[in-house]
Amino acid sequence: MMELRLLRYFVAVAEERHFGRAAARLHMTQPPLSRAIKQLETDLGVVLLHRSATGVEPTHAGNALYTEARTLLEQAEQARARVTAAAGAVTLTIGTLADSAEEAGTRLAATFRRRHPEVSIRIREADFTDPTTGLRNGLADVALTRLPFDDVGISVRVLRSDSIGVVLRADDPLAGRDTVCLADLADRPWFQLPEGTDPVWRAYWNGATPVGERPAGPVVRTVNECMQAVLWNGTVGIAPLIHALPDGLTWAPLTDMPPSPLVVAWATEHESPLVRSFAHIAVDTYRSAQT
Repeated sequence: MMELRLLRYFVAVAEERHFGRAAARLHMTQPPLSRAIKQLETDLGVVLLHRSATGVEPTHAGNALYTEARTLLEQAEQARARVTAAAGAVTLTIGTLADSAEEAGTRLAATFRRRHPEVSIRIREADFTDPTTGLRNGLADVALTRLPFDDVGISVRVLRSDSIGVVLRADDPLAGRDTVCLADLADRPWFQLPEGTDPVWRAYWNGATPVGERPAGPVVRTVNECMQAVLWNGTVGIAPLIHALPDGLTWAPLTDMPPSPLVVAWATEHESPLVRSFAHIAVDTYRSAQT
């Protein structure tokens, strides 16, 4: 019988492609995480991960489990949300994308806790397939995420706009240039986003060029997967310039990419006094930080 805890651990390792990074993401140490994954492999009787000195790669069985595990974990979250709502507990689920929660900083959390000490906060981290982080299916009450995405039925308040840069290997011929334009990258393979990804979001992060009109790189779901695709394959990746880069990668600002706004968002039809309060606190926190 597979435990949801083990599935959650496996999904983290499969997405990070590294036990150390997955352990940090799960706020645990690496040895118990490694033992838990080994236990899962033993329980299933299959090898889920190819291990190497540089990281891990899911096997065919691992890829199959990853897809099923994400579905099961999402269903479990939906059940938790319905039970919590039925019990009348005061809980706010904040959806985040990549490191948008970290970008929000500690001031937002401190201010919200001071004003709403009775509210329990849950954080739900989404991947690139859903920039609304679960707002549409009720998995999140409010989101800290990035535009542009299909915002039909979604209320949005902009917190900050960040310039976009291209992520390059340090030995790339374009590395060291003060600026780069999209035309400089026309013949480069770009990372791709999974099928079913919001089309507005997909178009933006593909540099507004349809997938079929440029060489296709690997499919990525997370910021780390994007960075590793650049490091290992020389794939073009673009991201807000505020992201920290691992060793071996560097930035070049893109002159003809519109900025990406960091936003607080919520499903309009599910707006509540608590959601409105969170949004107002977020906007005020960023406004005061910029003055």
